[in-house]
Amino acid sequence: MTITPEILSQFNEIIGNSFVFTDKETRNHYGKDETEDYVFPPSVLLKPATPEEIAAILKIANLHTIPVTAIGARTGLSGGALSVHQGIGLSMERFNKILNIDEQNLQVTVEPAVITQVLREAVAEKDLFYPPDPSSLGSCWIGGNVAENAGGARAVKYGVTKDYVLNLEVVLANGEIIWTGANTLKNSTGYNLTQLMVGSEGTLGIITKIVMKLIPKNTHTVLMLVPFYNANEACEAVSAIFRAGITPSALEFM
Repeated sequence: MTITPEILSQFNEIIGNSFVFTDKETRNHYGKDETEDYVFPPSVLLKPATPEEIAAILKIANLHTIPVTAIGARTGLSGGALSVHQGIGLSMERFNKILNIDEQNLQVTVEPAVITQVLREAVAEKDLFYPPDPSSLGSCWIGGNVAENAGGARAVKYGVTKDYVLNLEVVLANGEIIWTGANTLKNSTGYNLTQLMVGSEGTLGIITKIVMKLIPKNTHTVLMLVPFYNANEACEAVSAIFRAGITPSALEFM
């Protein structure tokens, strides 16, 4: 579907023309991530700032059958942010706020463009801990972590992103804005839409708010570097550690 001047005019009305980009340089910049040297620029790049703006954009895209690709920090290695069908590139970079840290219930509500390390440091100031630690921790966004179900070295003890997502605000393809779950540790009402969205890479809807559970911050940490003469011995040591009933917060083989 060609994006006509009339459709572009509608986008301008929704988010303002300063957040609608059709120039080649910008489209190419947002048409690549860390997936090798691929470049798949969208036909137009949009930078909305509210769920309602995204809803209005998706209604137009749905009406005219225009492909939409959610674009985050572009640090991914699986091509999830590439606009392989052109259409609309939907940059989430203006959704960059930590909305609430609930110390009483060990939860945080955050927008998707918050850098994962920034989130971790913010909750650490409240003596809370967000364990998942993808390798691009200092540059990736929490929304991308949810979309890709990111893990990291601490997954061995604490699990991956899906284990910390309680609830999501999502804009569906028809423009409807929904919450997928509840801000509780157990919610058995209806289908588990929250976990359906985690790892879906933006194919089922656009995530605009994330409620995540936290745990108390560790009071003591010990780092060990252990040399081995061969890889087999190193692997045997990992098995021996777990058989001894010890679950380290992270294990990395170098």
